[in-house]
Amino acid sequence: MPAIRPCLGLGGQVDAYLGIKRGGPRRHPAATGHCVPVAHILPDVCRATILARAASTIAPAAPTRTPGRLAGMPSFTYGGQALIEGVLMRGRDAIAVALRHPDGEIVFATERLDAGFHGTRWSKWPLVRGLVVLYETLVVGTRWLIRSANVQAEDEGIELGKGSVAIMLLLTLVAGVGIFFLLPLLIASVTTASIDNGLAQHLVEGLVRVSIFLGYLVLIGRSPDVSRVFQYHGAEHMTIHALEAGDPLTVSQVRKYPTAHQRCGTEFLVIVILLSIIMFSIVGRQSPIVMVVSRILLIPVIAAVGYELLRFGARHRKNPIVKVLLYPGLLVQMITTKQPSDDMIEVAIVSMEQALVADGEAVPAGSGEFEQRPMRFDPPAVGAAPDTAAATVAAAPPAPTTTAAAPTDPPPGS
Repeated sequence: MPAIRPCLGLGGQVDAYLGIKRGGPRRHPAATGHCVPVAHILPDVCRATILARAASTIAPAAPTRTPGRLAGMPSFTYGGQALIEGVLMRGRDAIAVALRHPDGEIVFATERLDAGFHGTRWSKWPLVRGLVVLYETLVVGTRWLIRSANVQAEDEGIELGKGSVAIMLLLTLVAGVGIFFLLPLLIASVTTASIDNGLAQHLVEGLVRVSIFLGYLVLIGRSPDVSRVFQYHGAEHMTIHALEAGDPLTVSQVRKYPTAHQRCGTEFLVIVILLSIIMFSIVGRQSPIVMVVSRILLIPVIAAVGYELLRFGARHRKNPIVKVLLYPGLLVQMITTKQPSDDMIEVAIVSMEQALVADGEAVPAGSGEFEQRPMRFDPPAVGAAPDTAAATVAAAPPAPTTTAAAPTDPPPGS
């Protein structure tokens, strides 16, 4: 597979080496490929994979394995997100990230989520919990998306700072609201101006919104780098399927599961679009200012209600009526997920294992063990002593695993 060379900053380039083979020493081929602007990659990946989805980073010890299959499974429902050459798994009170480093080895890190508002009882309230998780998915997910790009850029010494992250998130939100909410309103208002029936405007607006959404996913999916992210998206879903079934987290066990999942962030986006048609119809045809303001102010309301519906659908996924209602979301995942390679599944497994450990859960017996090391955020200067602290953490003996009480709120995406 050819290498992809994203461009960072003003003319800076980084080689994102591809085509890693499973087994044996991992070394990437010399980089020869085309140049893709990261400024184009990151907003697309943000909206396609986390819009659907600041604590200190710690490096956990190696996952602890205990005997048993279903008995050792965590009761909390895990979710996740695809990154650039990696996967983020969101657990009960922490996230875990695993990335394929340019040198071929897997690097990992975890980040706590149980501080601040997340740790309060109000964050578990219905409707409020959806906004909390959505905020974490947007902010934390975007930050790690850009960090994953920085990992691929290590050899070039290029890194996107906090200001770049903030600008990227702001541009993503503005573009998302403008393209998926305000643009359909404008098109519907112009095309139905001579029609007195307000329902016609809302139907046209909903149809335009769905068309833009599907067209956008198909368009960015044609990009090789985004297509590769969609493969990691599929690996993330397959790994979660294996965990929920109580299977060992190995490549062969994960491989047998589908790439689509009922709690995917893509399904959340489909629910949001359908809810927007209903809620905007209730607002009715008003003055242009009122309609624009209502579209913006109702976004958090639609997201909160959509999260609760996603939870309900996940709990009653065997109900035939629920299956029919959620089926469009599974169809859309045919665009946003693709079959991953074995090395991508390895990354997803490491991310899930570290998420379990961070939550004090046991990793299923018989799960795979892959070469990995803690992620380093501040590389030492040339000629400096090696990072012995990181090496010590990676080589530390397994910590005892404890089972903590699990709340009832699953992440909106998987």
